[in-house]
Amino acid sequence: MIRTGILNPAVLFLLARVRHTNSLVIADRGFPAWPQIETIDLSLVDDVPRVARVVAALRQNDIIGHISAAEEFREQNGPAAEATLRNTIARAGVGMEKIAARTGKTEKCIL
Repeated sequence: MIRTGILNPAVLFLLARVRHTNSLVIADRGFPAWPQIETIDLSLVDDVPRVARVVAALRQNDIIGHISAAEEFREQNGPAAEATLRNTIARAGVGMEKIAARTGKTEKCIL
């Protein structure tokens, strides 16, 4: 029985299949849906869980090559959430439209 780290079996199964060349989108509930992309919806209530918390959980046992944060994320979530991501952001300030365009080429998504 898993007692620490990520406990959600669907998320664990998805993460086990992410490889070096794959992209994984972690977005809030307002992100557009893509029917061709395997998606796990973790939404419980408004802002639970928050993107920064999901990323923090993933960083505990996964290697993250780089993170692109939408300008909107930074504007809406403030300095505390940005600080959570700061050490791994390779490209900051990418617009939501550009991230959404990349998502069409992504295989997996956690909302």
